[in-house]
Amino acid sequence: MIRALAILLLCQLAGTVLQEAFGLPMPGPVIGFVLLLAAFFVTKGPDTALHDTAQGLLKHLGLLFVPAGVGVVGMLGLLRQNALALLIAIPVSTVLGLLVTGTIMQWFMRRAGAPNA
Repeated sequence: MIRALAILLLCQLAGTVLQEAFGLPMPGPVIGFVLLLAAFFVTKGPDTALHDTAQGLLKHLGLLFVPAGVGVVGMLGLLRQNALALLIAIPVSTVLGLLVTGTIMQWFMRRAGAPNA
């Protein structure tokens, strides 16, 4: 479990270092996740310990949102000032994200020769 947590944290650290070093417009943990995903392609997926550790973290994922919720409450004034922009940006970005995800999924399914793709 310690090794698995170390792998997850090292990927996050590597992503943050890359983001800071190159000024990438993406959060470091997201870059770290992409690095982890690339490692899974090379190694044919996570080992059992990493899988079990990730599942344990996912079971308690709700606790990780508590600091974000406190931050939202602390910034309510700023959220009110930008309410119109948020009311437009959130639905538009959600719809665009779904469209892009669906299009890419269909492309992968056609490429894999899945029926009814």
